[in-house]
Amino acid sequence: MAATSSSFAERKIISVSTKRQVTIPQKFFDLLGFQNEAECSLKDDGIFIRPVRMGGSEFAENILEDLIAQGYTGKELLEKFREQSKKIRPAVIQLIAEADEIAKNGKATSLDALFGTED
Repeated sequence: MAATSSSFAERKIISVSTKRQVTIPQKFFDLLGFQNEAECSLKDDGIFIRPVRMGGSEFAENILEDLIAQGYTGKELLEKFREQSKKIRPAVIQLIAEADEIAKNGKATSLDALFGTED
């Protein structure tokens, strides 16, 4: 049976190294299908870590929704989708570098400074 938040909650205390590294318990790693990458996000007063799913379907859906809302269709939609998809990895790398810098220096920044403002 696959693990879901509604099926059960299991806890395990883990160590954090001096380099801020943690080891995911083998049982959790296997049960959730981790590979070589994990997504880490802040949730309320904690950190939520989950496996990165191949294909980036969440990003893909968001990109497609936005492009369709802008009126793109057919081959033009496909071309714009490819352009936007290529921007994801560099943006994530930039965010990770900025997060590392904030963690190192203890300097917080606003969401607007990280992502820009929505107009």
